[in-house]
Amino acid sequence: MGAGAVGCYVGGCLAAAGVPVTFVGRPRVVEALAAMGLTLTDRDGGRRVVGASQLRLAQAVPAGSRPALVLLAVKGGATAQAAAELSAGLPHGTPVLSLQNGIGNDRVVQEAAPALHALPGMVPYNIAELAPGAYHRGTPGRLVALDDAALRLWLPVFEAAGVPLDLHADMAGVQWGKLLLNLNNPVNALSGLPLRDELLDRGFRRCFAALIDEALSVLRAAGIEPAQMTAVPAHRLPGLLRLPDWLFRRVAAPMLKVDAKARSSMADDVAMGRRTEVDALCGAVVRLARRHGLDAPRNARMVALMDGGWPAPPPRMDSSRLQQALGL
Repeated sequence: MGAGAVGCYVGGCLAAAGVPVTFVGRPRVVEALAAMGLTLTDRDGGRRVVGASQLRLAQAVPAGSRPALVLLAVKGGATAQAAAELSAGLPHGTPVLSLQNGIGNDRVVQEAAPALHALPGMVPYNIAELAPGAYHRGTPGRLVALDDAALRLWLPVFEAAGVPLDLHADMAGVQWGKLLLNLNNPVNALSGLPLRDELLDRGFRRCFAALIDEALSVLRAAGIEPAQMTAVPAHRLPGLLRLPDWLFRRVAAPMLKVDAKARSSMADDVAMGRRTEVDALCGAVVRLARRHGLDAPRNARMVALMDGGWPAPPPRMDSSRLQQALGL
């Protein structure tokens, strides 16, 4: 449900492995898949193709659907509407795994569709749409979801499909650990650069580090320990990002193992004139801060930069201008 970059990649890998998958998406995506089929590539040189005739495509939840599992991959702002559509068409108790950015999408699903079984998940890697029907995974990682009986039987299926899934008893730390990394998404979108090129610019890294620093202060006040999502613990990331370029290239070599095609999904949204998910990322930090009597001015400023002029696109900025905008 939500056949965009993540939905097409994860669902496409499952379909390529023989799992019957129905892709529900926008007309633009569904029509492209119907014409071109689905081509999936990755940073490791893998390539899978699912022909158009093999794809099951829909622009709405098909009547009479009884799926064993729903992968929810709509943008955060569309979660409640998507949940209501699923609830109207699916049997009671259908498991819905959120593969969305941000915090609390599973709670939104459960509130909008209490008859469904909502589960939180996390996608660690970057997926870029290279062309209509062509999706590329540019970074490594394994899917993560809440440990639940509804998902345990799926583990060998996801493993065989090349999208391995790990189950965790507590997802809060995992989701916040991922959100800290996602704070680079608006930085990347404003830069207009591929991810690797942006990360090689110390000015942009300083902006990313400032957003993480502010979020870590809020998480400490909230008593939340973010999971370690990279080679270093979360509290060491800001210092690593602020290193001089020559030293960062050496020390952070694993972080730079991003191929030239990788870019943030937020950059794709800006390029296509869609509203971004910045409120689900930086906005989540701001809301958590307020609940604990704090401010998060830099994350709030990033929301304003990305979203304040909607529907006009946010301005592209070089690193000096963005640092100035964030008060660095």
